[in-house]
Amino acid sequence: MNNKKIRRNIADQLVDEINRKEISILLGPRQVGKTFLLNEILKIAKKQGLRVKSFNLEIPADLVQFNKPEIELFNDLTKDIDVLFLDEFHYIKNASKLFKAIYDSKKNVKIFASGSSSIEIHKHLKESLAGRRLISRLHPLSYNEFLQTKIKDPYDNYLLYGGLPGLTHFSKNDEKIRLLNEMLETYIQKDIKSLIREENIRAFNTLLYLLAENQGSVTVVNNLSRNIGLTSKSINHHLSILEHTYVVFPVSSYAKNIGNELKKAKKYYFYDLGIRNILLKDFSSLKERNDIGTINESFIFLQLQHNLKPNMEIKFWRNKQGHEIDFILLKNRKPFIIEVKTNINKPEIPNAMKIFIKHYPETIGGIVFNQSVSGEIRFLDKTISFIPHHEINNFIKSFFHS
Repeated sequence: MNNKKIRRNIADQLVDEINRKEISILLGPRQVGKTFLLNEILKIAKKQGLRVKSFNLEIPADLVQFNKPEIELFNDLTKDIDVLFLDEFHYIKNASKLFKAIYDSKKNVKIFASGSSSIEIHKHLKESLAGRRLISRLHPLSYNEFLQTKIKDPYDNYLLYGGLPGLTHFSKNDEKIRLLNEMLETYIQKDIKSLIREENIRAFNTLLYLLAENQGSVTVVNNLSRNIGLTSKSINHHLSILEHTYVVFPVSSYAKNIGNELKKAKKYYFYDLGIRNILLKDFSSLKERNDIGTINESFIFLQLQHNLKPNMEIKFWRNKQGHEIDFILLKNRKPFIIEVKTNINKPEIPNAMKIFIKHYPETIGGIVFNQSVSGEIRFLDKTISFIPHHEINNFIKSFFHS
């Protein structure tokens, strides 16, 4: 049992927002620590001498308090309160109207709100709150955050069981697997049943499995449609649900001034490696896995995704000749190319990287993540670095925070 408190990278930013008037909205999938983080901010607000009030709208006793006339509810939420915390706020009727009224009043009440489904949240925020809100996204633990737990064999542990914070409290692997299964079932029961028809639940589960099995591969909707027995329109709808409940990240192909890239193709990555493994029902050791290449690639993707800045974007590249690069990391619209390999014996630039650099001379540079090889090679005045997977935090510090 590990009871060590993990400091989240986003915590300082949210603490600073206590003194900002805008509505702070924290989004992310279930079980990534939104409630815990809101409670930590609440404690800090109390220490600052602020008057706070908190509601978790998944608790019926809390939710029933919002079934009041609007004026009465407004008065209850603004009287003798400095900071209001609303967990899973999309259960509130007319949430955006309520937020706007509180923001525009002279009550000076700060709001922190969290939610797990952006589909529901966008319904509630359809009234413009432009200039009135600050949106942040919370992911499972990044590998850097995960290292705070001091768990034995952290890299292997992270790749098998993922970074959901609740799992770090358990030392036994079967307990972690059981909790992952419960999290998956909760997602299907709570989030999905309210968004799709009952008869499509089985097909949706099949889609989840196929996406997990083919994670990191180019996804063709028509192929999924044939395999699952749903129309392409239904598949696209289900993929949209997965994206807007923060369960998968779609990655589009990169193309600029060249007509032979696969412009409409996408790859999909689950938000957590443990969730992917529970979908596949495979927690065998990494040495025994046939999909170790996919696991390593997914690990690198998630670390990049967790650290993206507003001026960054992740894509992949593949042309009709079959040349492919795992990730194109765009920073200020300039590409930085990333390949993920499992075993290589020496630093050697993949042919696809050379082709890409020749076509896109504005490329900043590149990196080849691999099992154990380190080094650098210059090609057409670009530096291609070779770094072991588990040392990705060194790259994050230098590239994302420069």
